[in-house]
Amino acid sequence: MRRAVIIDVVRSPFGKGREGGLLASVHPVNLYAQVLAELIRRTEIDPRLIEDVISGCVIQVAEQSGNIGRQAALAAGLPETTAAVTLDRKCGSTQQAMDFAAQGVISGAYDAVIAGGVEMMSIVPMRMNRMGKDNEGSLFRARYPEGMIRQGISAERIAARWNLSREELDEFSLRSHERADLDVKRINDMVAIDGSTRLVLEDESLRANATIEKLASLAPAFVDELASKRFPEISWSVTAGSSSPVSDGASAMLIMEEQLAVSLNLKPRATISHFAVVGDDPIMMLTAVIPATQKLLKRAGLSISDIDAYEVNEAFASVPLAWQKELHTDPEKLNVYGGAIALGHPVGASGGRLVANLLRVLDDSGGRYGLVTMCESGGMANATLIERLY
Repeated sequence: MRRAVIIDVVRSPFGKGREGGLLASVHPVNLYAQVLAELIRRTEIDPRLIEDVISGCVIQVAEQSGNIGRQAALAAGLPETTAAVTLDRKCGSTQQAMDFAAQGVISGAYDAVIAGGVEMMSIVPMRMNRMGKDNEGSLFRARYPEGMIRQGISAERIAARWNLSREELDEFSLRSHERADLDVKRINDMVAIDGSTRLVLEDESLRANATIEKLASLAPAFVDELASKRFPEISWSVTAGSSSPVSDGASAMLIMEEQLAVSLNLKPRATISHFAVVGDDPIMMLTAVIPATQKLLKRAGLSISDIDAYEVNEAFASVPLAWQKELHTDPEKLNVYGGAIALGHPVGASGGRLVANLLRVLDDSGGRYGLVTMCESGGMANATLIERLY
């Protein structure tokens, strides 16, 4: 039976997604190309063996339009014969790229493929690809008359439904910064990015000096009079401190058929064995990580207690906390080395960072099974099971 294995994962540092951010002077094609080139260099694979580059990118307009995965692959020096495709499953785009790559290997469609993603939110802001209420379409509006809501409002609704206090959100956010600051090995997954004026090799949003007092002093970030009337249960407790920052970044991983990897003397780090993707309430929006995890565990024939580490993307602190409460998981296994609240969230690229973190946790702990799940705009989520090898 064919097995899909991860040979390695690399990523850029994550910069603040705003003017003046550490990576803001880098074109997104150049950023992603540097990550792809480093992946080829580290693994020493013959690039002619790479059949496809599957890339995530959410805001596919302006500098990120035109199948950015193909442009970056060529810029990285991959052969013209290597195909490329760019996909959008919102925050789960790189994770979906990984899942498609692994599924292609298992099915025999590929023997060697790169999965990755890029997002430069300083250059191509999120608002550039929003439909807006006037453009959602009459049929959509017929089903959802009041239209979609902001993700921050969804985070507030989740906090209310799962009875998460402001203190719990702030404490989890502080934990993210503290755990990430202790993770000195994360630098091993990163490639120094040529930022025109200097080499960049640090995650810009991490706050080693974060305190609970500083977090508690922040005002709610998404207070909205209309939402207050529509959702009276909201207590307005989500702040910038308990939300992931908009970010710039790129990530990539090499996925191969196991026997080919062994024949090339490449040492796989893990196998990707089971997948789930679900849709959920698009107005609640960020809760699909719960049914996605349940679906994945059922497919794998495992219980949550069998999983040694889990990465649940910290789009907002309320998301992993609600997931944890609903599934009764061990908090010490959750986002062991911090998450997006501390490290940043370049939406099209974050999946690679979660996988890199998860692999380090499994390596350091000797654990076998790891689970990664990501909430996504529109009420979707991916969940993927990874098994450490050797």
